[in-house]
Amino acid sequence: MNILVVEDDRKLGRFIEKGLEEAAYVVTLATNCNDATEALHDREYELVILDIGLPDGNGLELLKKWRKSRLTTPILILSARGSVEDRISGLNLGADDYLGKPFSFDELLARARSLTRRNTAQRSTVLQHGGIHMNLLSREVTWRGETISLTQREFALLEYFLQNVNRVLTRTQISEKIWDCHFDMGTNLIDVYVRRLRNKLGGEHSPINTMRRVGYVLK
Repeated sequence: MNILVVEDDRKLGRFIEKGLEEAAYVVTLATNCNDATEALHDREYELVILDIGLPDGNGLELLKKWRKSRLTTPILILSARGSVEDRISGLNLGADDYLGKPFSFDELLARARSLTRRNTAQRSTVLQHGGIHMNLLSREVTWRGETISLTQREFALLEYFLQNVNRVLTRTQISEKIWDCHFDMGTNLIDVYVRRLRNKLGGEHSPINTMRRVGYVLK
């Protein structure tokens, strides 16, 4: 499981990173708001551990921005500002838990495990990768925080890509999965649908890449 730790104190950040890795988590360490936001665009995480005092911004403002963009990843605030008012403020802005500094690493680990278990139980209805968020129940899809409208076929195609991240899908595989039949490879129907989907997911910067003469891959 992937955890993003946002902590500007490098010594403390390394301590948390080492402890979580020893507990079998894959950890990415960011030391400021900008790096944290870029990390969330690059990879899907099961948990974010967020410090409030960051060199390029306020962690609470960052939390507010993430929740406004519909980020659903569990967030545990880790802060020296541990008053009741600070805790209430963080929870009201969308944090899932709040742990004050100084803290016991065993308690941090227990809370991380609780939040990741809860998130795993919910993940069956949510698919995420990079800036893409798909809710299978509400059928809502967002790209980097912006809601996009997809047809039924486009939704099914994107769902298939999200279930096979970094795996090349051939046109034959796509036709069998999405249209439940084989197409004459001379037709460009699949290419048309992929192009429409790519246009809605960043256009030239879309994470859906063409593998010439083979198919497509979501990276």
